[in-house]
Amino acid sequence: MFTKLLNKFFGLYIHTRYKKMDSNLRYFIRDTYHCELAQWKYVVKDYITKKKYKTISYCGEFGPELQFVLPFAYWHYKNGTLKSTLSSTFTSEFYYFSPDHKEVFDVRTNEGNFNYEVPRVLYSHDYDMKKWLPVPLKDVYKNDIYVYEKPTLIVANRFNKEWDGPPISFLSIEMLDYIFENLKDSYTIIYNRPGAQHITMDNSDIYELNELGWIKTNHPEVILMDDLFKENKGGAKNFNHLQLLVYANCENFISTHGGTSVLASYFKGTNVILSKQGPEHTFNCFNTLYPKLSGAKIFHAKTDNELIQFVNSQFNVRKRQADLV
Repeated sequence: MFTKLLNKFFGLYIHTRYKKMDSNLRYFIRDTYHCELAQWKYVVKDYITKKKYKTISYCGEFGPELQFVLPFAYWHYKNGTLKSTLSSTFTSEFYYFSPDHKEVFDVRTNEGNFNYEVPRVLYSHDYDMKKWLPVPLKDVYKNDIYVYEKPTLIVANRFNKEWDGPPISFLSIEMLDYIFENLKDSYTIIYNRPGAQHITMDNSDIYELNELGWIKTNHPEVILMDDLFKENKGGAKNFNHLQLLVYANCENFISTHGGTSVLASYFKGTNVILSKQGPEHTFNCFNTLYPKLSGAKIFHAKTDNELIQFVNSQFNVRKRQADLV
């Protein structure tokens, strides 16, 4: 009964204050208020007694976990109040700081995204989060193994179902050809598109882009993350662990919408993101939330043409050299 009344109150307030916003997006603001209200229950435990009491459980999508849940857990760890964490398979290396981490979920669900026990869920109009700290994954996983003569550039792609429809924000073979052809002389390029066997699946089916064979034939100098995993010189326990090891040595990223772009934003440097649609645009996430993850410089391309412009301006070595003369 109380929850229904609260939802009506929040709904009326949000409708009045954000009446110009798409009605399908207003509930994200309502969820923000629910999250903020829920945290009041823990004021004494978090700020006064400060004993290890907090168990954080999450079974939602990968992107929101990196955006909200992992930094929340890290805050509790630094606060001295983290007891344990529960998450999906292949996540132990992300929660390296947890006193007791268990991988208990083998499927990520959309319902799991709506976890009001964290400071935020999904998108928000307000990213001034008090119980949230960036996790220093770069510092923890930096290594001497995945080091190359030229600066590393990671091209992180995906080709998934989006919003119950076909792929939208992905790097086509034509776009990959442009990136590789123009940047391969100046960078060691590592291409990454995790297969279904390497990740914990959610509600986004993975389709086949048929680019791996094409890359080997047309751009053999490009290193495939799949091949690095087969070699596994770093002794990675799973594909996520390998990504952390390789990404930690890199500061140049081209990534795509979703968890792919969130992960690439954890390692400082520059991250050019292709995202053609989504609530992130309305809530300006790429300019407000993403830079908080590590201080990375984020450049959001809404179209293929904008992506080309950012590739040219941010990674064109000849232009940079000309500027230095």
